[in-house]
Parts: sequence; structure tokens; C-alpha cells
Amino acid sequence: MAVSLYKVSYLTLIGLLGLSCVVGHDIKGSTQCEYYNDTLCEDPSKKCPEIEKCSPPEPDKRNHCYVLWQIDEVTKKSIVKLKGCFLDSRECYDKQCCVEKSSDRKGKMYFCCCDGDMCNQNYTWDPQPTEPPSKDHEFKPVPNPEQHVITLIVSVLVPMLLLTIILSSLFWCYKQRKLGYFNEVPTLEPLPLPHPSPNLGLRPIHLVEIKARGRFGAVWKAQYKNDIVAVKVFPMQDKQSWQTEQEIFKLAHMNHEDILRFIGVEKRGDNLQAEFWLITAYHEKGSLCDYLKANVVTWAEMCRIAESMARGLMHLHEEIPANKADGYKPAVAHRDFKSKNVLLKSDMSACIADFGLALIFQPGKPCGDTHGQVGTRRYMAPEVLEGAINFTRDSFLRIDMYACGLVLWELASRCTVQDGPIGDYRLPFEEEVGLHPTLEDMQESVVLKKERPFIQETWRKHPGLLSICDTMEECWDHDAEARLSASCVMERITILSRSLVINSSTLIRVDNTNDSIITKESNRHLHV
Repeated sequence: MAVSLYKVSYLTLIGLLGLSCVVGHDIKGSTQCEYYNDTLCEDPSKKCPEIEKCSPPEPDKRNHCYVLWQIDEVTKKSIVKLKGCFLDSRECYDKQCCVEKSSDRKGKMYFCCCDGDMCNQNYTWDPQPTEPPSKDHEFKPVPNPEQHVITLIVSVLVPMLLLTIILSSLFWCYKQRKLGYFNEVPTLEPLPLPHPSPNLGLRPIHLVEIKARGRFGAVWKAQYKNDIVAVKVFPMQDKQSWQTEQEIFKLAHMNHEDILRFIGVEKRGDNLQAEFWLITAYHEKGSLCDYLKANVVTWAEMCRIAESMARGLMHLHEEIPANKADGYKPAVAHRDFKSKNVLLKSDMSACIADFGLALIFQPGKPCGDTHGQVGTRRYMAPEVLEGAINFTRDSFLRIDMYACGLVLWELASRCTVQDGPIGDYRLPFEEEVGLHPTLEDMQESVVLKKERPFIQETWRKHPGLLSICDTMEECWDHDAEARLSASCVMERITILSRSLVINSSTLIRVDNTNDSIITKESNRHLHV
């Protein structure tokens, strides 16, 4: 299904025309909705699922179910066009029934949404009655031509004024949506491809299924010739993030094994229906966050993930001089580093993705950033939460390292070598501030109380995990200048990953002073 910005405008306009919104309660877990697609399901040769399981929503977001239908002008029967999952709209909060209440038929299409599993099995149109005009407001015959002209002018100007207000409101809503989710009702049929822009050639890409939704858009699994690729679709209002991402990817020396592989960019559609595509390598295992929710990791897997993740962050932070093959690469701060933006490859190594908030540090030039409080609240460093950032390169790199410490904690919490039962996956600070913390919640916990995610004593009983715990604590130090660099984290984990198990009961420890390892039993050195 192609993503249609027209539908976003369409739903926003419904909200402006008066659909009621109710403040709802938290909906946890995955929602199931009745599924139907008129274009796909009418072909008997294609297997059409009856139920769609919605992707788990991000914190402080919800999943809903929706129905899009028409009414036949002759038979007056409802004709369903689309049913399925719909992402986080205040219009849908706490609605147990799927009811369209607008009296405006919106181009002969009806739309309703609701909260709860399979709540879109039934739907109805229940237009709200409008009050007839009172006798005091009835129009009377115009007594003279001058009054008739005035009436005519008013009748033209008032609709134009209302249209201007509505369009201004729509523009404001689009700007506000940068802080929320990208939401859409799928189109009934694919949009025609536009003419290629001067710098972008359109590739024969088929969007297969949506895999994730994030701050700036939706990520699709797609078919490009004989390859599977990932396509991140940015709506028109997030064009700047699309431009920032490709600017980062196109820097010299960015073709690195621990950075998501960049393939290309495209612009699709025109005007309000314009979309901006970022095409990258596709990794079936998805993000580290999603993987840890459903899986535990061995010591070897944890070391491989952590080492490659730290190496990718080190490469991003590193300033690399020009050589014969490549030009100069400036240092780059990620500014939204978290387990959602670390992807897992098939060999369990990691690569870093999502550079929509990244900042490039060109020599001799100021940062050019006037608002430092960006990123995901849960992963914000104390100085970010306080709004007390020094706008220097090193300050922003240390902010990334604070978040890196939190990701190491997530990894350790799901590692099988800990001495005790492995608990369910939890986000950093989930026990301290819950799933939907406000900025004030994070400020109180991280800045005032100086809290950090709890480290179990059972983790420290394993020599390797003990070193990881020390590393994460040095990464999230309250004093930014005391935090480890990405290169230091990578070097520590590289040494840990070389640790050997002589047998099931004899684990060797690492001697950091001379790059050797010593067994507990024989005290003999094995040089690494």
C-alpha cells in the first residue's frame, strides 16, 4: 500500500470539523483488528488475512482499528474499502464502537476508528443533527441594490476567510506532527509515479510490508530487483530530516560495516502527496530493542553486538583526514542514540541507523544548533534534561556516550551468563519512571535524584559482566567530562570478547595492564 499524505490531511480536516476526542487510558501490548483491503481481497487467487496484528506501539502511543467505506447511491448499502490497524490518533481514544459522526460525507467516503481488539468488526454512520436556523436569522427580501451587493460580497468573503483559517490550521498541524508519529490511512490503489526529479532517478521498488514507525516516518520492507531493501518514507513536513540523513550518509568514509549501508534517495509524488524515500540495506532481525524483547543473548553474542555497536559509534564520532581514496570526514554526533536505532545483522553484529537528528562538526565552524534538548527523553543525558549543554563537539559526543551506557545495560539485562534468572526485557528507567515519562519525570529521576538503571548483584558475579557493568557506569557518569569515549568502550569490549573458557568451570579473566589473560586455576598467561 502506498503511503498517502492526502489521507493525513483528510483525517486532520475531520478533526478540525468537530469530531469529538476523549482523553484515554493506556493501551498496552499489541492490538488485533479485523483486516480487509478492497483492492487485494477481491482477487480470489490471493490469500487475504482476516485479522491484522498491529505492531507494538512506541511508548506513549496507541494502536487503534479503523474502517473506511462508501455507501452505494442506488442500493444504499455500505461497501467496505479498507479495515485494519491505525496508529495513535486522539480522535480514536476510548471509543469502544467504530462510529462516524460527521454529517459531511467527505467525498462520499466514511471513516471511523476505535480502541480495543476487533472493535472494527461493526461500524456505523451516526451523523449529529444540526439545528435549523431560527426565524430571527431568516433571510428577508433585499430592499435595495446596495444591500444586495453587500450581501453578495459577504457571501464570497466569509467562505474564503474560513478556507484560509482551515488551511492555516492544517499547516500548523503538520508542523506539530514532527513531534509525534507518522499516521496514515492506506490508499485504495497505488498513486501514479511522478516524473523523476533532475537529481533523483526512480527505481523499480515494490513496498512489501511496513516494519516500523518512528519519529519521522515509516520503514518498509521492499523489493528492489532481486534484492530486499529497507525504505524509510518521510512525509512532506519531515523533508528536513530526510535531507539530514542523506547528508550524513554521503559524507566521506561513511561506507563502514558498523554503519547502516546507504543505497539511495528518491522523491515520489508531487505537492501535498510528495513523499521522500531513503533506501538502505534491510536487516531481518530488526532493531536491538525489538530483538531483546523476544530473545536473550549469550556472552559471545553480547560481546559481538556491543563491540560492533561501539565501533560504529567510534567511527561516527571520529574525524578522518582525506586520503587518495576518500575526502575528509568530520566528526558527527548522533543525538538520538538508543537501542531502537541499533540494527542487528544476520551474523549478530550491529550497525547504527537513523541520523535524522545528527549534527556535523565542520572545523572552524559553529555547531549551528540553537536547541540542544532533542532526542528521546528516556535516553537524555543530565545536561540535556537541564538544558545546560555547552555547544561544542565534545559535549555532544559525550551525550551519545551517556546513551551508549544505557544500551549496554539493556544488553546485560538479557545476557544468559548472569548468575540467576533472566527477567523480562525492560527499557532503561522503566522501573523508575514507567513507560511514558514526561520531561519533568526524567529531570527529577536523572538530574535531581541522580538515579540510573538498577544493576543486579547477580550480574557482577560473572567477570565479563562485571567489566561491562563498570563500563556502563563510566559511560553514564553524571559528570560529562568523566565519561568514556566510544574508542575506549570498543577497546575494552574487544579484549573481553577474546576471553576464553578453558572448561565449563574455569573462566579466564582479562589483565588490562599487559593485554593478557590469566586462568583462575593455573595462573598461567595466555597472550591475546
